[in-house]
Amino acid sequence: MLSSNALLKTVLAGVLILLATAMAQAQTDPLPSWNDTAPKAAVLAFVEKVTKEGSTDFVAEPERIAVFDNDGTLWVEHPMYTQLAFALDRVKAEAASHPEWKDTQPFKAVLEGDMKTLAAAGEKGLLELIMATHAGMTHEEFQKIVTDWIATARDPRFKKPYTELVYQPMLELLTYLRANGFKTFIVSGGGIELMRPWTEKVYGIPPEQVVGSSIKTQFEMKDGAPTLMRLPQVNFIDDKAGKPVGINEHIGRRPIAAFGNSDGDLEMLQWTTLGDKPGFGLIVHHTDAEREYAYDRNTEFGRLDTALDAAAVNQWTVVDMKADWKQIFPEK
Repeated sequence: MLSSNALLKTVLAGVLILLATAMAQAQTDPLPSWNDTAPKAAVLAFVEKVTKEGSTDFVAEPERIAVFDNDGTLWVEHPMYTQLAFALDRVKAEAASHPEWKDTQPFKAVLEGDMKTLAAAGEKGLLELIMATHAGMTHEEFQKIVTDWIATARDPRFKKPYTELVYQPMLELLTYLRANGFKTFIVSGGGIELMRPWTEKVYGIPPEQVVGSSIKTQFEMKDGAPTLMRLPQVNFIDDKAGKPVGINEHIGRRPIAAFGNSDGDLEMLQWTTLGDKPGFGLIVHHTDAEREYAYDRNTEFGRLDTALDAAAVNQWTVVDMKADWKQIFPEK
């Protein structure tokens, strides 16, 4: 029979072995916030096959392009798109200079907090808000407004900056892909100039690797200095069928991996995976009402309906947030 000292030493040795094993696994696991379920295995298998030289599926580094939607794929999009939250705040901030807004929809609805009327205004109403609050200024002026807002605005549910409500598993995925020779891009229906001021700090994605919707700009000399003036006219909508067009125009290479969460990403996923090269498609399915949100086919923001059906047909990977992710947001 072991003495008490010998037993204690044996127990301690066992604990140390377990700790060492856990630490080793943590150091070698590139996706520690993902549960060891099918989506994680699919990601790892895809990266392995396209980066293994001599493999029939090997893809050279310059062609390892991965594209990510932003809203609902990299950060929260409920209870409303962050760009809409920004536009609502801009209407309130500028209301004193526009007394006519008190009697003009959809501005009246914003100022009165009438979300039902605002929702009924649809995409047309949202576009009116954006044109009125995102234009009529220089590029530099808008960048400062965005930078100041993103630093001070808080999500209504979590009471945190929007840039802290990014998904930890996707941050790990971005890092993992770049470590394996991928170039990562954001391809979002959101405004390109709304994202560029902060994406490098938050995602490690520089401004030149952001593709998004835009309004028209015009070169002008203002007080002897060259400027770009933002005009109240739509230039490009980078959503749905616009996403492959935006990818082609901005990137110039067809992606081999695409990550989205809604019907707005359907065409991007098709463009990426239905070509003649190995292609990987992944959809983030919001199923966790406790830690984040649960929604898919019946929502105004981030509807996932047609693309969810297409995932089964095209063998895209679907992440069940509740089942497949250990952690949602970064720990601060």
